[in-house]
Amino acid sequence: MLEGALLLAALATGDPQAGEAIYPRCAACHALAYDRVGPRHCGVIGRRAGSVAGFEYSPAMKRSKLTWTRENLERFLADPVGTVPGTTMTYAGVPDAKERVDLVAFLANAKCK
Repeated sequence: MLEGALLLAALATGDPQAGEAIYPRCAACHALAYDRVGPRHCGVIGRRAGSVAGFEYSPAMKRSKLTWTRENLERFLADPVGTVPGTTMTYAGVPDAKERVDLVAFLANAKCK
């Protein structure tokens, strides 16, 4: 239980600069301000999964009922297929917890251009 509490504390304090250095891993499919193979990331925190207008999501993502909180995004990044079975996101995830927290901090603070 302590590990979960530590993760929640870290989610609030992740390092956005470290997350920015990790974000290029996402750039093969995503961009901050526009859709690519995957939907745009700008404004992801607080957004309902599968809701970017004009982006064609998998049926699994559309029916996931997730809202992208920091916690849900961290969980998804840890195990995309386990979190949303049937997702078409083929990336295996970010195995390192600190990197996930930092990446989420970057996404939470990213400025749309």
